[in-house]
Amino acid sequence: MTEVRVVGIRGIPEVNSGDNLAELIVRAARAQDLIFERGDILVVTQKIVSKAEGRIVRLEDIQPSEVALRLSQGYHRDPRHTEVILQESVRIVRMDRGSIISETRHGFNCANAGVDASNIPGASTLALLPLDPDASAQSIRSGIEDQFGEDIPVIISDTFGRPWREGAVNVAIGAAGINPLRDYRDQEDAYGQMMRTTVIAVADELAGAAELVTGKVDGVPVALIKGYSYEGSNTGAKALVRPADRDMFR
Repeated sequence: MTEVRVVGIRGIPEVNSGDNLAELIVRAARAQDLIFERGDILVVTQKIVSKAEGRIVRLEDIQPSEVALRLSQGYHRDPRHTEVILQESVRIVRMDRGSIISETRHGFNCANAGVDASNIPGASTLALLPLDPDASAQSIRSGIEDQFGEDIPVIISDTFGRPWREGAVNVAIGAAGINPLRDYRDQEDAYGQMMRTTVIAVADELAGAAELVTGKVDGVPVALIKGYSYEGSNTGAKALVRPADRDMFR
């Protein structure tokens, strides 16, 4: 592997509930003269997946609880927004200065339980994470194969902050057709030393690479990655979630 190419797929229209994402992606790729080939990887941003799956809520439909009202006092957040975050959380990890870090039903530890108001039409609309991002990835993968005739692994990406480091990065919250981890344990390094603990989150690295061409304000929600040699698998991105009994910071 000497070269990896990352291409943003432009021209995907505003996505609405019930839209066929695979069909929209293939149509946009063909208009861009992109050919899906065996060995390619597709990275799809979470926001359009949530839109297609109807994971959108309107604040006017939300009644904030007393807890949400109390947590929102003194901060620039609508208490109805806070209520949605609480509803999407199974555990509050940390709250400080108006920020909420929580654990989602998927096992993700992230800001605001993944509830996001960016890149959503309407000032009072929020997007929630897909209920099952691995299933979402598999659905798109199957649709791409039906449309294009190639089995292309799919990664669903989202933006997460990182403890101990400034700035956010895109990570894989869903995956289908690709092993999200590359295990180097019990292999020798270039100097003959046996590696004992090295397992690389390749799906996260690919999601981060895709963000370089999708961006946050460019209206490019999908990227095609060519040239990366991956291991096929149906384990899904859930393999990236560290079990609680191995979490040193819980």
